[in-house]
Amino acid sequence: MKLMKLGSRPDIFFSSGPVRSVSTEVATDMQILVDGCLFRLHKCMWLQALCVESGDGGGAVELPAFPGGAEAFEVCAKFCYGITVTIGPHNVVAVRCAAAHLGMTEAADRGNLAAKLDAFLSSCLLRHWKDALAVLHSTRRYVALCDELGVTSRCVDAVAALIADANGEASAAVPASSSPPWWARDISELGVDLYWRVMVAVRAAGTVHGKAMGDALKAYARRWLPIATKNQYAAERTDGGAGNAEWAAKNHRLLVEKIVGLLPPERNAVSCGFLLNLLKAANVLGASPASKAELTRRVASQLEDTNVSDLLIPAATPCGGEKPYDVDAVVAILEEFALRQAAAGSVDGSPVNAGRHRRSRSAESAAELEGARRSTSTAAVSHGAMVRVGRLVDGFLAVVAKDVRTPLDKMIAVAEAVPDCARPEHDDLYRAIDTYLREHPEMDKSSRKKLCRVLNCRKLSEKASMHAAQNELLPLRVVVQVLFFENARAAGLSGHGNRVAAGSPGDGDVRALLGRPRTTEESGKDEQRPRGLAAGRVPADDDWSVEGPRRASSRVATLKMRLEEDDEEAGAAGDEAFVHRTRAGLTRSASWRVTAAGKSKRMLSRLWPMSRTFT
Repeated sequence: MKLMKLGSRPDIFFSSGPVRSVSTEVATDMQILVDGCLFRLHKCMWLQALCVESGDGGGAVELPAFPGGAEAFEVCAKFCYGITVTIGPHNVVAVRCAAAHLGMTEAADRGNLAAKLDAFLSSCLLRHWKDALAVLHSTRRYVALCDELGVTSRCVDAVAALIADANGEASAAVPASSSPPWWARDISELGVDLYWRVMVAVRAAGTVHGKAMGDALKAYARRWLPIATKNQYAAERTDGGAGNAEWAAKNHRLLVEKIVGLLPPERNAVSCGFLLNLLKAANVLGASPASKAELTRRVASQLEDTNVSDLLIPAATPCGGEKPYDVDAVVAILEEFALRQAAAGSVDGSPVNAGRHRRSRSAESAAELEGARRSTSTAAVSHGAMVRVGRLVDGFLAVVAKDVRTPLDKMIAVAEAVPDCARPEHDDLYRAIDTYLREHPEMDKSSRKKLCRVLNCRKLSEKASMHAAQNELLPLRVVVQVLFFENARAAGLSGHGNRVAAGSPGDGDVRALLGRPRTTEESGKDEQRPRGLAAGRVPADDDWSVEGPRRASSRVATLKMRLEEDDEEAGAAGDEAFVHRTRAGLTRSASWRVTAAGKSKRMLSRLWPMSRTFT
């Protein structure tokens, strides 16, 4: 720590309670009250001018709200008497503000206190890291006056220059590290306003890499932003009641917005998990829409690198004592992800565009306008990254499906926000749909049909198909599609693929799969099975046994009866649409799945006696 001594005379001040006097042969003729302390001094040029400005002829001159208080005033008084005073990083700002308040400048007298302090700052203190940082810390007590005198800006520029110079030397000799830079922890003790000014100056210097900037921002967020270890925002507890809680929330909201404004432009400067944590805090604290939009854009650019737990964003408004998940925020991220892929220059027919869901012309126009705003250097993610995004979204759906407060339209919106090419298989999507149906047993038939439209039965694995064929909560036509596609694949693998593909399947072909007429006893059992399954009860006769064929016949007969009922409701137009959809399953190549022909022949016979739970 660098120090400066001014004056050479010994200390002649003495104290008597709250009174500070000068021990000289000449009696004091002036009294000044500063911060409860009474100074008895002699009139000099600057003190006499102070008395004239105060308009006091003989009483004590009071200086309310004096910068630096009695200690800073005493240093200024001792300087006038030539008494030795010590100046260092701990008091230079306070004394400089006091000197400015008393008018101790070059205009009043050459070589005055203010000029000496400015020279000491520039030539010594602001050239050393610890001293410069300590001086910058002390400016927060006199914000307005330090800004007016230019002390804060000088300190900020000095600290930023020290960071930039040291970082330039280190980057030339030492390879980049994943740990925060050496200066990150020191500046993390600054308040948000000073920190923001330093980081802006560091970024303007252009010598610090984006990764180092990102690591510094993460260190500062860990220091001041109350984000719990379980990836959920936890408001800081205060003992001052609602007033302090509101004040803390306001500061945290400002902190989030400042950090968002400082994020480096490089794609991987910060992790996607950190961005999502910021988005969670911004959501709960009510940050500005611009900050949320920026976080959404950045998360979308790194979406394939995150996980399901990071994507569980709490909603801003509590519901039922707990905060539900903000599905709209996830939909916004997925829409931004789709826009980035469109802006990357993908041509029609590529995997990204070929599997994308149909959108309206207005939505496509909006995507083109938004794409024009994107950087031309943005690259479309690989097919592997797209698949990871699909798994991420299906995992998210599996979690929110367990929440009874998740609306059907939001569930569908998330499911449809992913391109078809991102889901080579629909097992995870089927698992989420099955969970949602079980958690919402009150759903009517039309709602179940609406939800299941996002499911592609061709992309179900053998295990998922076996479960879906028995799932009483699924709409009838979904079950029939599963049976039809599995039968077509089994026929193709057993040597009958050409004959099946050459045919023209219609209702007769589908009904041929549904077997013999149902008996009265079987009808009673089948009427009880949907209600039991919706209530979470698994029938006791679901194990493998000799009764399997008998149960299969009952199940097929039930499907036949329900199909007839649906036919009456849907009409001829619905049948033609259904036949058109099922016909596409026969044209798929037999090489879609390589397995033993004998195993495939037994596919339909194994559909019925399996467990009801699909995992």
